[in-house]
Amino acid sequence: MSARRLDGRVAIVTGAASGIGRAIACRFAAEGADVAIADLREATREGGAPTQDMIGEAGGTCVFRRTDISRWDEVDGLVGDTVARFGRLDVMVNNAAVSSGQRLTETEESDWDHVMAVNLKGVFFGCKRAVQQMLSQAPREAAGDRVRGRIVNISSQHGMICAPNDLAYGVSKAGVAYITRQIAVDYAEDGILCNAVAPGKILTGKTGNAVAPETLAYARARTPWPRLVPTFRIG
Repeated sequence: MSARRLDGRVAIVTGAASGIGRAIACRFAAEGADVAIADLREATREGGAPTQDMIGEAGGTCVFRRTDISRWDEVDGLVGDTVARFGRLDVMVNNAAVSSGQRLTETEESDWDHVMAVNLKGVFFGCKRAVQQMLSQAPREAAGDRVRGRIVNISSQHGMICAPNDLAYGVSKAGVAYITRQIAVDYAEDGILCNAVAPGKILTGKTGNAVAPETLAYARARTPWPRLVPTFRIG
């Protein structure tokens, strides 16, 4: 049997109990990675078995660590525990995010602070701690390059254009795009790759406003391809 693409690699995925993070963690494990799931809760918001149970049942290797990514001590512990268990960190996926769903005039200071603490400060903490670890470990040979590690930040198309009625979220995702460019340039010579993925509307199985008719109509109106990304099918 041919080797899987991530055999022998170690990855952390934040916000991996649900949604996009859940799909990333499951795919990484299916490709052979040892995965550390970081989230505030083990239960998935869309229902079904917890991510770590799905990975384990499929024969993958996975650990769960309850982590508040807006706190440095918890992010520090997440990376430290992952390295202690698996030996290194090859991929850091900063995916966890929240939104307030409010326009400027309805956004309270507490709303702004919460979104920025998770979506922007959390990415800053995740990137910083990952880079610290990656600088300390030996590079791997990959396609002729010597790579110490990879960081993948989940931004959003709403950080590039606008996030209607969701000011703080849009601003935070614009910040994610910028911090990605800065880190990519600053640490390229050290063998650390930093990229961002900016998804459009993803149907993850959420209910409520996420799939309200007006929400889907807006998403379809600004999506050139004649369909949205379908609901994830994991396992």
